[in-house]
Amino acid sequence: MVLMSLPSARRAMTRAQARDFITSLAEANPDAESELDYSDAFSLLVAVVLSAQATDKSVNKVTAGLFADAPDPAAMVALGEEGIAAHIRTIGLWRAKAKNVLKLSEQLLALHDGIVPADRAALEALAGVGRKTASVVLNVMFGESAMAVDTHIFRLGNRTGLAPGKTTRAVEDGLIKRIPPDMLRPSHHWLILHGRYVCKARSPECWRCVAFTPCLFPLKTQILERKGEPA
Repeated sequence: MVLMSLPSARRAMTRAQARDFITSLAEANPDAESELDYSDAFSLLVAVVLSAQATDKSVNKVTAGLFADAPDPAAMVALGEEGIAAHIRTIGLWRAKAKNVLKLSEQLLALHDGIVPADRAALEALAGVGRKTASVVLNVMFGESAMAVDTHIFRLGNRTGLAPGKTTRAVEDGLIKRIPPDMLRPSHHWLILHGRYVCKARSPECWRCVAFTPCLFPLKTQILERKGEPA
């Protein structure tokens, strides 16, 4: 986990503040969804595995050709490690990812009749699939209120006070505790996109943050004043 470059909130939000924060994000971006291109559970699973230490945009560029050649586990196995690697060599960790995509495809065929399981333990037993990847698949494809904590959500949880924690699991538990249950599932996308485009790692754009008021980031007023906006 990379170190955050700016200070975190000094305390955690209350549940009421958390609801206000999430509601503000929801109203500003009600139709938020994954920026990865996928057509089914298998393509989503592979895309999320490939997205580790890579941007969604870069992943979408390579999966267009990959999924055209290998739209299902059987076709992916037939393509083989070198065939997979040839499609994805422009993204980070491509060699290890090619091995994992081949292995997880073999596992899906051997253990699940080629179908992506709707079960956390079964998902996390697949090659290259950790808790975050499993949470994305459970959330997006199977409708579970799973919270996948990536670097953006980890940063937001700490910086804003929404869910402070030293580990991704601690932040995940804090989010589940504070975000209202009826808002938990879509919050995954609201938070990722907010962290990606507004509450950036080194240069948060507080002047255009729709959740400025409930946010507990200690430097938010200074950043606003530096931009020339009224606090």
